[in-house]
Amino acid sequence: MENKVIAKTFKLLAQLMELHNENPFRTKSVANAAFKIDKIPYPLANKTIEELAQIDGIGKSMATKVDELLRLGELRELQDLIAQTPAGVLEMLSIKGIGPKKIEIIWHQLGIETIGELYYACHENRLIEAKGFGEKTQAEIQKAIEFKMANNGKFLYATAANIIHKWEPVLHQWLNQNDKEALMGIAGDYRRACEVLEEVPIVIGTHHKEQLALQIGQLDLDFVMQEEGLYQAISEEGLKIQLYLTDKEWFYLHFFKLTGNSAHVETVLQNLSEQPYPSEEAIYQKAGLNFVAPELRENYGEIEQARAGQLPQLIEYKDLKGSLHNHSNWSDGVHSLEQMAKYCKEVLQLSYLGICDHSKSAFYANGLSEERVYAQQAQIDQLNQQLAPFKIFKGIECDILYSGELDYSNEVLKTFDFVVASVHSQLKMDKDKATSRLIKAIENPYTSILGHPTGRLLLSRKGYELDFKKVIDACAANRVAIEINANPLRLDLDWRWHRYALEKGVLLAINPDAHRTEGLHDMHYGTLIARKGGLSAKQCLNAMSLEEITAYFEQNKQ
Repeated sequence: MENKVIAKTFKLLAQLMELHNENPFRTKSVANAAFKIDKIPYPLANKTIEELAQIDGIGKSMATKVDELLRLGELRELQDLIAQTPAGVLEMLSIKGIGPKKIEIIWHQLGIETIGELYYACHENRLIEAKGFGEKTQAEIQKAIEFKMANNGKFLYATAANIIHKWEPVLHQWLNQNDKEALMGIAGDYRRACEVLEEVPIVIGTHHKEQLALQIGQLDLDFVMQEEGLYQAISEEGLKIQLYLTDKEWFYLHFFKLTGNSAHVETVLQNLSEQPYPSEEAIYQKAGLNFVAPELRENYGEIEQARAGQLPQLIEYKDLKGSLHNHSNWSDGVHSLEQMAKYCKEVLQLSYLGICDHSKSAFYANGLSEERVYAQQAQIDQLNQQLAPFKIFKGIECDILYSGELDYSNEVLKTFDFVVASVHSQLKMDKDKATSRLIKAIENPYTSILGHPTGRLLLSRKGYELDFKKVIDACAANRVAIEINANPLRLDLDWRWHRYALEKGVLLAINPDAHRTEGLHDMHYGTLIARKGGLSAKQCLNAMSLEEITAYFEQNKQ
């Protein structure tokens, strides 16, 4: 066993001792030994316990531990501490910028046990108020987690979009300088608005392929030729970008091939000859199909719909009339209720805002006691007079307790215009328990919307298993809408279940779950994922006008 391995083992032991509040003097001794062992220029593996004890900085106590590690290949004390520590908390030790003291607060005070939950907590602004943290520390942790995710080669759609938005104008400018007649399109999982992606293909059609290939070196992205006509670069964030150069007349065929998933592409092209096409619409027309929007090209029934002329008219961002499920600084949001409302009204030009601060059980998020509920509702009445005809709806994100009961009595619940019921705690459930828990909450007469149904956090937490058909059927039977949580980390309900919900007549709501004004823009991502699921404006709750949704909430309460 090399010295570096021994040193790393001792370092981990010291970190876990500090995390579990072990004797600080012993903890420091182990940490000092780790530092010392890492610097020793000769191997310790062939030393006796007596010789180890004589080395400066090790001593008798640490020599015993080194000997145990060399003989057994592990330290019993370390294994005991690992057994007491959730795997996600252990993984946090690898994040640059947070040590055991901060992780202890994150774990025990905030109840966070995975890196994904920590990343989401940064989005929800929950770290700022914790002891020893602040806005700068929270931002640094968020950045470090994003770097760690990128090293795994996978990117959230929103993260990839920010990178592409930076480079797309650069590519257009490059084409304007070298071939103004060229065509360019971004394809692949990105164009289909997939939740998570690993690479972004960009297709360029040109009459001057060879000349353009010679000019690729002008781009700061450092493209490297993989094969003729294909170049690859890695952005500074780690995103793989592939550049395809093709003859201009073949552009649309290549663009089509690189957009849809393989099964969709093969099915559409199976009876077509390989030839140039003037547009993607022409490809579908030749195949006897209506044009299929890029988001739908997943071989998920869309080809049969296109053949039968039954494709839905997909929702667009401009169809949204208001924003439901948002937080203010009454609970764990950054901005005030008035700031959130004015941003919706003046910047986003929306007609209404649904405020849904956390309920009382969410103590970690400054959840509202009954007294604070009534105080907030009084402020809403006042603001509605000031901001009319814009309206703030009185909502709550009410925790679904382990029993399936909601977090307030019916006497309190009936004071809200609408209730978003969500699970936030005790996520480790089997499929039957998770399903029965949600169904009981859905059957509460005051539940209006089922919030982020699976509790998933993309790239980090799978979410609990559900019998989706039973849950959706219960929503249909109880006139409960289902949320498409638009936060890029959630995008939950999963788009693969949207169609079943729509077939059952369940309304879907594109909810940003915004904790600051900027978060309201996440409805863009929610709209894209809703399009993947086949949502049209007529089946979207917050595409209703103010008058329509007011009547809907009143009818639901009756």
